[in-house]
Amino acid sequence: MATVRLDGVRLAYDDVGEGPAVVLVHAGIADRRMWDDQVTALSPAHRVVRYDWRGYGESGEARGRFAHHRDLLGLLDALHIECATVVGASMGAAYAVDAALVAPHRVSGLVLLGPGLSGHTWPEAMLTETRERVHSAVPADRLARYRAGTAEHIEPADVMAMALAQARFLVAGPSRDPDTVSPAVWDRAVTMLCDVFRRLWTAPEHVALQPDFPATERLGELSMPVTVVNGEADAPWIQDVAELVHTGVPHARRLDLPGVGHLPALERPRDVTAAILDTVREGRPRVTPSSSDRRSSRG
Repeated sequence: MATVRLDGVRLAYDDVGEGPAVVLVHAGIADRRMWDDQVTALSPAHRVVRYDWRGYGESGEARGRFAHHRDLLGLLDALHIECATVVGASMGAAYAVDAALVAPHRVSGLVLLGPGLSGHTWPEAMLTETRERVHSAVPADRLARYRAGTAEHIEPADVMAMALAQARFLVAGPSRDPDTVSPAVWDRAVTMLCDVFRRLWTAPEHVALQPDFPATERLGELSMPVTVVNGEADAPWIQDVAELVHTGVPHARRLDLPGVGHLPALERPRDVTAAILDTVREGRPRVTPSSSDRRSSRG
């Protein structure tokens, strides 16, 4: 693990391989470990970078006011990556799109898995179902204290209950039997979710800023190759956003994966890797220095 400091916060990242650069941005229900399969598959012929958002994984705490897409661009600067194919999952996809709109010359291609989208308003039906199927896993009074940061301690059973409820709702999908998810995938997802909720419920006060001009109004500006990956067992409201992106970007391609929930990078790693490779080839990003070259240059 390596780290870089951006605006006083330490971001943990991995940087392996050499060749066209691919940067992986994890989902909000995971951390950079969700990309294990893609790093293994891509790094023999590509420079592959993955990182933990501030407040996630092995990165430092999220504090104050910041913007995730600015962190992404700051990481590119710190690692001297002029241009990369950026792969984002869920809200990580939203941050990838925002970065591409702010600095299109830095992003040669986008692969968006179950994407979120800045400026999008989630319908009340989704919020209601989330409350009923996920938030109800923890007693309301304790959940309120966790969210407010006023709990004296975090009950491990509450962390697991919330992780399992979120996994049933998103990793499996609201209409799929969780038993149909591979045990290995399920265990990896629940492990990451437990870590997510431990961090969220103990985090200092912070505000993640949205772009001044949200992506919902600007999809037509994306001129680089864009591939949307949609799990057909994902929550229907998230699939609606995938359709918004697919239709909003005139040249976008769409890959639908039957029987897959919100984390196709875990469930169908080969298909996701193939989509990344296709996008890399179409975008033809610039080759950047390898990890060994950079170590040598630093002496």
